[in-house]
Amino acid sequence: MDLCGHIQGNRTCNAGAGSIPETGCSFPVGATVVRGGANFSVFSRSADSIELLLFDRVEDARPSRVISMDRSVNRTYHYWHVYVPGLQAGQIYAFRAFGPFDPNRGLRFDPSKVLLDPYGRAISVPRNYSREAARRERDNAATAMKSVLADPRAYDWQGDAPLNRPWARTIIYEMHVRGFTAHPSSGLSESKRGTYAGLIEKIPYLQELGVTAVELLPVFQFDPQDAPPGRTNFWGYSPVSFFAPHQAYSSRQDPLAALDEFRDMVKALHRAGIEVILDVVFNHTAEDGHDGPTQCFRGLDNPTYYLLCEDPSRYANFTGTGNTLNTNHPVTRRMIVDSLRYWVTEMHVDGFRFDLASVLARDSSGTVMSNPPVLWDIESDPALAGTKMIAEAWDAAGLYQVGSFVGDSWKEWNDHFRDDVRDFFRGANDSVARMADRLLGSASIYAKRGREAEESINFVACHDGFTLNDVVTYNHKHNHENGENNRDGHEDNRSWNSGCEGPADDPEIEKLRNRQVKNLFTATILSVGVPMFVMGDEVRRSQRGNNNAYCQDNDTSWLDWTLLSQHADVHRFVKLLIERRVIRDLEHEHRRVSLAQVLRESKRALHGVALNQPDWSTPSHSFAISGELKNERLFAHIMFNAYWEPLDFELPVLADGPRNWWRWIDTALDPPHEICEWNGETHVPETTYRVGARSVVVLIAGEGVNGHGALSPKRKAIRGLC
Repeated sequence: MDLCGHIQGNRTCNAGAGSIPETGCSFPVGATVVRGGANFSVFSRSADSIELLLFDRVEDARPSRVISMDRSVNRTYHYWHVYVPGLQAGQIYAFRAFGPFDPNRGLRFDPSKVLLDPYGRAISVPRNYSREAARRERDNAATAMKSVLADPRAYDWQGDAPLNRPWARTIIYEMHVRGFTAHPSSGLSESKRGTYAGLIEKIPYLQELGVTAVELLPVFQFDPQDAPPGRTNFWGYSPVSFFAPHQAYSSRQDPLAALDEFRDMVKALHRAGIEVILDVVFNHTAEDGHDGPTQCFRGLDNPTYYLLCEDPSRYANFTGTGNTLNTNHPVTRRMIVDSLRYWVTEMHVDGFRFDLASVLARDSSGTVMSNPPVLWDIESDPALAGTKMIAEAWDAAGLYQVGSFVGDSWKEWNDHFRDDVRDFFRGANDSVARMADRLLGSASIYAKRGREAEESINFVACHDGFTLNDVVTYNHKHNHENGENNRDGHEDNRSWNSGCEGPADDPEIEKLRNRQVKNLFTATILSVGVPMFVMGDEVRRSQRGNNNAYCQDNDTSWLDWTLLSQHADVHRFVKLLIERRVIRDLEHEHRRVSLAQVLRESKRALHGVALNQPDWSTPSHSFAISGELKNERLFAHIMFNAYWEPLDFELPVLADGPRNWWRWIDTALDPPHEICEWNGETHVPETTYRVGARSVVVLIAGEGVNGHGALSPKRKAIRGLC
């Protein structure tokens, strides 16, 4: 649709009516295709002058045209603007900013550096891009990333709309766009491996698995050279833009094609019933500390965009990456909200996971605020209403806000769930009570806020740390490949190698590891909260003990698709777990029942090996949970045994309705008996059940379960989540 507003002085451009003044307009910020040309607007409070540079080719050492902005006519407030007739989408451009280089005042203008547009919608990267040139050389025009004029309106969404899936019916698959299909075993053509287009071709795999949302590691354009020498920044937590999709993830070289290919991916995922959540990095940029490269923000308005120390020549470092965004400055705050709006309205994403989100709670001095304006701006923005918002509720400087993150609707990565579930299954003392609390929604953390149970994002493994396979395969991190002498990465991994560090030839150790992976998945998928697991865990992907593979753009990080056949039993187990999380009633489609609901909403009871006698003592390693959802006539009894010997558990008596328990899961059994297909459960006639060492058993009873009447055509399980 056309940009709205009237031409009033130099404030607002209207793309659909009238003429644009040659001096341009301050709004919208960034580069905007308007009638007959393009309008450019960029913020800089302290610059003496700004130049707009137009390039014919991204590798050109000199611009084909330089347009100087006169502060007396091309500046409104602190916005520098100009209208250039005749320009079309695809034009390569950048800025130069002139002003004092005075670090002691926080000013770092350097007119020898070519600067990206902070609001640029597309970025072109030269083949000879050099991060070092942006740090050291006098003129880096030939080797610098440059912005590309784009018109986001020029795309046919074909009726695509947000899916708005309720949190209670969400299962998140954290994944890396490139890592998902880069491996030759993906079966894709070389041009599509590691791209948005490649991900589209693998959507049927995601559908079959049953996940309802993908959480993509950063797809904002980032600096791949922000890594140790000889390595590549793979994860992407090093942004240079908050509006442009990463160009290298496109199967085509044209930067504008990256916009369309990203949107093709979103549209295809939506058609498959899968939401798209972006992992976003609004806490720092790739410009690093005081000796970092000048790529954009530093060269335009350093004290606006960054938190500076008492000595303004130094950067506050609450992120561990050299700099921290000044997120509650009005200009930076507006840029963040504008970015989120853009990705929702123009790129149709469904949600965001905020990396080191607690940084957004700090003011310009770094002090933690009780009501940070940027967080309330995000939450209350009408364009973002209904958008999924997830916080990594801590930062690298010790601010920890899990259970207390500001806002009414934010969900939180729950690292307590990760640590306590790992502790329990590795046999740690004093872990039983914590484990039970995590499975039932972490009431000790969240209940005091009176929020829904799905406030907790439950995960045992994510991109940062061991894969699930490595949790049961390594006691220690093995990060030597990262080039930092194994000093990087977490030391506290709460892992257990099952008796042998690394790959094992002993079939009993391998059998135990397989069982432990299934135990961990069962706890995650059936827990109260929003389950999340990371790409490849469903086929036991390993990083060979590397728990910080951010710089490994190779088979350490890529998904090896041959694992799908090697670990078909684990894949099947996870798929069946997800299938049974939700039951759909065809007769009354508004009614949905899941085993997670039984734990979330029902009358629940906690037990030890004896009914109603949970053992919370230090040496205890077992407990059971039973739930009864009377209105739905569904019952569940889940027994957890992290002890190294089998234990006999008493079973509850089913007084009303069904008289028999049926076994759905017993991870101690060999495949395929460890989990049953729907309606294939095994009758349990006894009043006790022997739970094998280090295993989980799930018994169910009720309408639609074997032994209580076969499912009628009007009431049956639907494979895959609704």
